[in-house]
Amino acid sequence: MTATAPEAGPPGPGPQPPGRRERKKQRTREALVDAAFTLFAEKGFDATTVEEIADTVDVSSRTFFRYFASKEEVALTFQEEQVRAVMTALATRPADEPIMTALRHTVVEIARACEAGELGFDPRRFECMLAMMGDSPALMARSLEHAQRKQAMLTEIVARRMGLDPDTDLRPHVIAAAATCAFQAAADAARRMGGTFATLSEAVDQAFAILENGLNEPVRPAG
Repeated sequence: MTATAPEAGPPGPGPQPPGRRERKKQRTREALVDAAFTLFAEKGFDATTVEEIADTVDVSSRTFFRYFASKEEVALTFQEEQVRAVMTALATRPADEPIMTALRHTVVEIARACEAGELGFDPRRFECMLAMMGDSPALMARSLEHAQRKQAMLTEIVARRMGLDPDTDLRPHVIAAAATCAFQAAADAARRMGGTFATLSEAVDQAFAILENGLNEPVRPAG
């Protein structure tokens, strides 16, 4: 006598929508971010306090700290959204596209989306974020820390795309570090170089073009 496989039962339930408590927590978090960026735009990052952000949403400072460790973390929510968008967009680039070309297209695409208010980005927050980076050394320092942490994630994605082992091959690390530095250099140049660049995306495109075309430029004798 042979055993028969049990009949398959009805399919299990799919992903459940968030419950009322989770929806309320998400609304509170979004309200805190909205309030923070409104105040940042009006007063500047350094002049805005956690208490003011919490008061605007009619919650306590204690409630604020349930969602965010600091006002720097609130400000960097936009940068976090940018990074997620870059990682997602990079995964859609053609598999046979050279890695630096793929990174250039990806990062420029997301920068342009931020400027145009596409892909769910708020262009006012983007402008506010750029202004705060130029005005607040403390926020800039935290932004650089954030970028350093995300560089490890980019290294893994680059390694997978190139079929390399990041534990034994230095190339994914160098490429991810170069891409991170190129974006930071472009953002700094867009702030400091007057009218040289009309937009951040233009500066980003030029920075990544330098990497894509190669850095070994001939040395020109001093005049």
